Amino acid sequence: MKQLHFALADYVVLALYVLALVFVGLRQRKLVSSEASAFLVAGRGLTVPAFVATLVATWYGGILGVGELSYTTGLGAWTVFGLPYYLFALVYALWLAPKVRTAARFTIPDTLEAAHGRPVALLGAALVFFLVAPAPYALMTGTLLQGLFGGPLWLAVTVGTLLSVVFVARGGLETDVRTNSVQFLLMFLGFGLLVAFCFAKVGGLPTLAAQLPATHKSLSGGNPLPYILVWYCIALWTLADPGFHQRCSAAQSPKVAQRGILLSILCWALFDFLTVSAGCYARVLLPKLGAPIDAYPALSEAILPPVAKGIFWVGMLATVMSTLISYAFLAATTIGRDLAWRTGKGDEVRWTRIGVGIAAVLAIVAALALPSVVGLWYTIGTAFVPGLLVPLLTAYAPESFRVHPGFTLVGMALGSGLPLVWMALGQSKGGMDAAHYPFGIEAIYVGLGASLLCWALGAIKKAAG
Repeated sequence: MKQLHFALADYVVLALYVLALVFVGLRQRKLVSSEASAFLVAGRGLTVPAFVATLVATWYGGILGVGELSYTTGLGAWTVFGLPYYLFALVYALWLAPKVRTAARFTIPDTLEAAHGRPVALLGAALVFFLVAPAPYALMTGTLLQGLFGGPLWLAVTVGTLLSVVFVARGGLETDVRTNSVQFLLMFLGFGLLVAFCFAKVGGLPTLAAQLPATHKSLSGGNPLPYILVWYCIALWTLADPGFHQRCSAAQSPKVAQRGILLSILCWALFDFLTVSAGCYARVLLPKLGAPIDAYPALSEAILPPVAKGIFWVGMLATVMSTLISYAFLAATTIGRDLAWRTGKGDEVRWTRIGVGIAAVLAIVAALALPSVVGLWYTIGTAFVPGLLVPLLTAYAPESFRVHPGFTLVGMALGSGLPLVWMALGQSKGGMDAAHYPFGIEAIYVGLGASLLCWALGAIKKAAG
């Protein structure tokens, strides 16, 4: 992204945001290494407001990707990035959330070990680590900083990532929740301002709709059904997401976890209304925009005055950085508890703090190696969701649904290994899509099918005695 034009007042707003993060990050009490519960799950004391703020902010980090899809497909962005996640979040709230909080474990691999044994837990830890890789959000944070200050992308990605994660290494989930609470308010304020200025310039929704292409007003957005179905499968990520699991484990009670997710769905719907509307306004006001991923930044350049522009950019940064912070901490928790502690290497809090640095470095490297946000999402979701989904869901189902750990372990390995092979084959033939995959089958279907087949064979063997 090229550097845009900002007034001094805009940079003052940005400076105030950074100072707020510093204040929130430094006000945490110093934890001792034995306080694993305080560090990893905030002492299991999240109230409903704190739960909603941190979950909403964490689960909505792909703001530039949403802008791109809203600009190019209109309501199709909501169909792909909104509706499927509401549906699976509702399933999580009604079924999984009370179970997760009642079990009161720290991580998904804790649950996998209790249900399926240590080998499954260790493989699950590796899959979780890659699933929560914060590279897409490191890339977006760097891209936004590059738009603010110019300079090389590698420097912007590095500075943005380190600024985002430095405090969470000290205060753990409590710091994460506090920073997310500030970012939750800013993301709504920023996009609320942008849509308000668009409304004043263009008019309300009927006026907007009259100027949009027909495809932008259809739920498909002009996307073919197979494309939409793939993203619904990727949205199964919600059921295996470590962020949902961690926050439910940290809630004060099962009811808090359940109500928190239900309220979060309403907040996501409201924020989706703002972001999709902004993308559609950008399509009307900037019909010849060269790079649709720049839809929000370009729209802010076109219509926002100083201060309002600074607030909006802070809102975009807050949206992305909240997810970067949370996912980096989840990746670090995987290193600290699920790998180091589980294999007897030492104190889980100490190793989690070390893991924050490891996760940050890997995120920077991956973001610069594959500078495509949608590409990173697609690759991560396609490869690692199929391997985790069946073992995790059967862990919370009645014991009769569980099969011998050997079948579960093989299903996990094939569920994630085959999609990686499938994507590599597709890439070697020109692209990671059905047109280039063997037999024209999407990689995620191969992974889900292999995982379910292994479970089914295990169930047949179990029934046969």
